[in-house]
Order: sequence, then C-alpha cells, then structure tokens
Amino acid sequence: MKMAIDLASENVKSGNGGPFGAVVVKDGKIVATGVNTVTTSNDPTAHAEVNAIRNACEKLDSFQLDGCEIYSSCEPCPMCLGAIYWARADKLFFAATKGDAANAGFDDSFIYKEMEIPMQNRKLSTKAVQHIDRLMPFTLWSKMNEKIAY
Repeated sequence: MKMAIDLASENVKSGNGGPFGAVVVKDGKIVATGVNTVTTSNDPTAHAEVNAIRNACEKLDSFQLDGCEIYSSCEPCPMCLGAIYWARADKLFFAATKGDAANAGFDDSFIYKEMEIPMQNRKLSTKAVQHIDRLMPFTLWSKMNEKIAY
C-alpha cells in the first residue's frame, strides 16, 4: 500500500498527472505499477488502476489478473472498479476513500448517481438504436467454435 501512495505522491511532485497510484501484486511479488496520466497522455481512461492493469496484463501475457491483488492509493472510481472486475483480480485494497478524493476535487459521485437513473433522464443524452443488425456480432460469436471466453 505504501508503494501505491508513494507513486501517487511522486506523480504529483513530478507534475506528470493526478494524485493516484496503483500496484498489482501476484504471489507476493510486484508485477506492475501505474499512476494517473490523464492530462499528460490526453487520455481520460489513463487512471492509475487502469494503467497498472494494462502494464500487468502485458507483463503476464494475459488479459486477466487471476491470483493478483491490486493496491490503490484511493478508492477506485466507477470506471476503474469496472476494469478491476473485468480483469478478474482476486483482491482490491485501497487507502483514501472516494470522499477523500471528492474533498480534493475528484468527485465522481455524480457517475454513481447517473448509473441508477433511467437512460432517458441522464445528463448524457443516451438512446438505444434498434438497428436491424444489432445482434449480428453476438450471433457470430455464439456460432464460433474456437473462441476465448472472458
């Protein structure tokens, strides 16, 4: 945990991004780290946890992090939490809370609230398009004999 917090602090001091750091550990060994690089990479998905997951998956040559633990300097936002679930990490540990982040100007509570609102009432205009071919990719996937399930 200390390393995740130190990464976050160093990221702020260096001016390379936001105050967030993450570490992926497997079998008691550090596999990969990540820091927030949203502003330096012009990538709104470049949060510390997502960067750590990408780095770990590359190093482990896998699209899943089975047997891994993720240590984050702060409670993950909805996007990062979703990424952690999709990566199939075994455990998540975090230091600061989402309330602490909100107090520092990183408030993602509106996203949690928006997810519970019906699509037609959300701030982001969202509409399902009932295209005739909308199920084609799923039909093709279902018929594939050789596919990697995830």
